[in-house]
Parts: sequence; C-alpha cells; structure tokens
Amino acid sequence: MILIDKILVDTEVANANFSCDLKQCKGACCTFPGEYGAPLQEDEIWQIENSVEAAKEYLSERSLKILETEGFSKQMDGDLYTNCIDKKDCVFVFYDENEVAKCALEKAYHDGKSKFKKPLSCHLFPIRVGTFGGKYLYYEKIKECSPGVAKGNAEGVRMVEALKEPLTRAFGKNFYDKLDNSVKK
Repeated sequence: MILIDKILVDTEVANANFSCDLKQCKGACCTFPGEYGAPLQEDEIWQIENSVEAAKEYLSERSLKILETEGFSKQMDGDLYTNCIDKKDCVFVFYDENEVAKCALEKAYHDGKSKFKKPLSCHLFPIRVGTFGGKYLYYEKIKECSPGVAKGNAEGVRMVEALKEPLTRAFGKNFYDKLDNSVKK
C-alpha cells in the first residue's frame, strides 16, 4: 500500500498496466448483471438530475420508461446506485453503431448539452474507492477488462496514466502528481 494525503492506494493500482479497449469489451462495465448499477455519491444526485433531460435524447424507450417510472437511482443498504434495466444495463446506457454500450450522460456532456460528465465511479473504473477509517483505492479485476489489460501491457500504459483525468477529478492535481511520481520510482 502507498499512503498519499491520507488516502491508501493499493500497489496493484500503482503497478498495473491498463488502457480501456472499448472495441473489444463493448462497454461491459456499463452492462454488468446485478441488482444495481454504478455507485453514486450523494453530491452527484443533483448534478445527474440537472443532466437527465440532456441525456434522454440518446436513450432507448426502455430507458426512458424506467427513468419515468422508477427514476435514475436506487438506494440499497444506505448506498446510492444507478438504476438498471432487467438487472443488467445501466439506465443511462445507449448502444452505438458498433453495439458498444456507452453512457448517455457522457455523450450529452461531450456534445455540450450538459455540465456533468458521468458518475465518478464509472469514470474511475476499474479503480474503486473503498473506506475503512479513510479512503483507499483498489483495483477491481474483472474478466471483461482483460482486453484493457492486454492493451495496457502492449502499449506500456500504466493504469494511473490511463486514469489521470478521473483521478485528478476525484482527488485533485496535487494528489495525482504525488501518486504518479510515487509509481514512477
């Protein structure tokens, strides 16, 4: 473990190579089977509320119906998550022409229609943020991300480099610089 500004970072985060390969994984992280979707932070709720309307134009009728009848989030054991369709796709998933699952919130953001990119847990993936007496970052290994591991290894891209933007968004530039410098040693 590496300690940076009271945040523990698992050495696997620091040592792993990774570069997302959407062509191969088809956006699997947006379509995991399960009872709930992406973890949400309390302060993201109002940002998503303000972005839903812009995201709707990219969504299927099924997603729109879920948004209308159930909303975009649900709470389980005190934690907030995005809603899912049929215990699989996140309610914000749309499929591009290559059948890659993508985020309608992020599409609206990139199209200049919203100011919220996407939930931080999605942006950071496959890094997860846990807590026990403080925050810690760990690598959630899933088989669907094996193309990203292979691409990262082939290109020599460290996970920390590939996820610079979300790590900076989550913890600030100073934290990112310290993390990046500590893993370069």
